[in-house]
Amino acid sequence: MALKTISTFLSPFSLPNPKLPQFLFPNKSSLILSQLPRSNKPSRYDAAVELEGTGAAAPSPGERFYEHHHSIEAAKLILKDNKKKKKDKVKDKFLKASVTVASCYGCGAPLQTSEMEDPGYVDSETYELKKKHHQLRTILCRRCRLLSHGNMITAVGGHGGYSGGKLFITAEELREKLSHLRHEKALIVKLVDIVDFNGSFLSRVRDLAGANPIILVVTKVDLLPRDTDLNCVGDWVVEATTRKKLNVLSVHLTSSKSLVGITGVISEIQKEKKGRDVYILGSANVGKSAFINALLKTMAINDPVAASAQRYKPIQSAVPGTTLGPIQINAFLGGGKLYDTPGVHLYHRQTAVVQSEDLPVLAPKSRLRGLSFPSSQVVSDNVEEGSSKVNGLNSFSIFWGGLVRIDVLKVLPETCLTFYGPKRIPIHMVPTHQADEFYQKEVGVLLTPPSGREKIEDWKGLESERKVQLKFEDATRPASDIAISGLGWFSVEPIGRSLKTSEPKPIESGGELILAVHVPRSVEIFVRSPLPVGKAGAQWYQYRELTEKEEEVRPKWYF
Repeated sequence: MALKTISTFLSPFSLPNPKLPQFLFPNKSSLILSQLPRSNKPSRYDAAVELEGTGAAAPSPGERFYEHHHSIEAAKLILKDNKKKKKDKVKDKFLKASVTVASCYGCGAPLQTSEMEDPGYVDSETYELKKKHHQLRTILCRRCRLLSHGNMITAVGGHGGYSGGKLFITAEELREKLSHLRHEKALIVKLVDIVDFNGSFLSRVRDLAGANPIILVVTKVDLLPRDTDLNCVGDWVVEATTRKKLNVLSVHLTSSKSLVGITGVISEIQKEKKGRDVYILGSANVGKSAFINALLKTMAINDPVAASAQRYKPIQSAVPGTTLGPIQINAFLGGGKLYDTPGVHLYHRQTAVVQSEDLPVLAPKSRLRGLSFPSSQVVSDNVEEGSSKVNGLNSFSIFWGGLVRIDVLKVLPETCLTFYGPKRIPIHMVPTHQADEFYQKEVGVLLTPPSGREKIEDWKGLESERKVQLKFEDATRPASDIAISGLGWFSVEPIGRSLKTSEPKPIESGGELILAVHVPRSVEIFVRSPLPVGKAGAQWYQYRELTEKEEEVRPKWYF
């Protein structure tokens, strides 16, 4: 009697269980049975079995192997797809967990009713009433109300001089709240303060943003000196960004106060968003909340959704660490949300070492004006008239408040230092041999910040020193800028240029300049190419000739 062979024709969609490929299911309708006769020729797979007759009714061993292989591969694909969907679901649930928690719309801190001094506090009656009517997202916490009335309440440990108070949250915990951005598909809008460009730049922003596209927004351009050519400033920013090897889509010069450049940023966001969420990223106190308010104000003209979002906008304050958690804002008609994020706290800025009462002093409120030394308009402390004209600034020390000391070790007689920073921080010049005694006597009095003699006990002084060597490569332009992180910068330039004389004094090119800059231990000093500010900046600034390849990859800038 002839043997019978079972042949199976399966597709990946007919499997009873996609997790495990099964081929023999006698009770399933997907099985097709056929009877094959013996062949006179022995099979290569089973020499003991011989098939009778010929014909195509039964699949060949090669076809059976082909079907077997594809069934297994199809099952593997189904398993892989199921695992990916499950993983994405868990990941999405984890990433969006912060959104589901009711938070203060002003600072992003989770709402709570137990600790009055902590961020996010709201009285229990208000909380229960808002919860009953599903209005928890319309609550402003107690801390935000105090900040809106000018109170300086810090919340981030180690910053703003809050070491003596309660530690609400650390800078590392705030940074951890941004770690999920590496895994999300989002559009990043990175903010940089033009007054503190190097200190607020976030050179390692890719550690937070991953491979997501970045739009670079330079804020507070309205604070630059009068007659500044923004064409020169824009080219300078792009050059600096390129040197830092940060790939960005575009660069925008903006002012949240005067709304300059905001429309261009909105157009770029709408163009590049493509349904993704938009995250506003930047260092602490760079102006993220003010930028979002300007963004919503401009969008509200033609967008009812943005107009509605204006009612519950993030709080603005001079305190670093005002925003303590991601704040979701429904600002777009299409897909995607707008998020205000906690500022990235940088230990190398002056805001990390001063007391909270002195924080407003570090933020310029009006347009910068360069203050030059030596200058006939400035009366130097303890300097007899005419004595500073013999050797220029040699053997003199300049104090920028109590935060910076510059010892002039060697400069050309025609050299001057022009300072750009907050007007409320005084600048004093004394002979170097009297500098130590002058600082010990006047710190907290004439040299502020730090302000107040009672706080000097905790002040560690100017412990860090850096020697800077420069040269005048071109007698018609400044030698360099020296930027103090979190404060401002001063330019080393020919004296005729700073005094705006019609005939600048000739200066020896190639002459060596040596300065010793003293700052608090953690504060960083940057030596950079001079920023072209004022009317004179447009005269000496030179545009670099670009190759065709550089033209293609170089980001465009707008204002």
